[in-house]
Amino acid sequence: MDQLALFLIIVGALNWGLIGFFQFDLISTLFGEEESIVARIVYTAVGLAGVYSIKFLFGLREQPNPENGS
Repeated sequence: MDQLALFLIIVGALNWGLIGFFQFDLISTLFGEEESIVARIVYTAVGLAGVYSIKFLFGLREQPNPENGS
């Protein structure tokens, strides 16, 4: 699940980068305009992946390593 979320976040980030740099929405181009049900599903999946990934902000802290004394 984590890898799927990461993949969707990367897709979303690349799409936003394309929109910002070139005013080109890759998702709309591939799956139809924003009103298209498939495009809306992709946008929703990217958004849900972002919400799911909030856990990484709090869950992935550096653990102390007894081997190196930290």
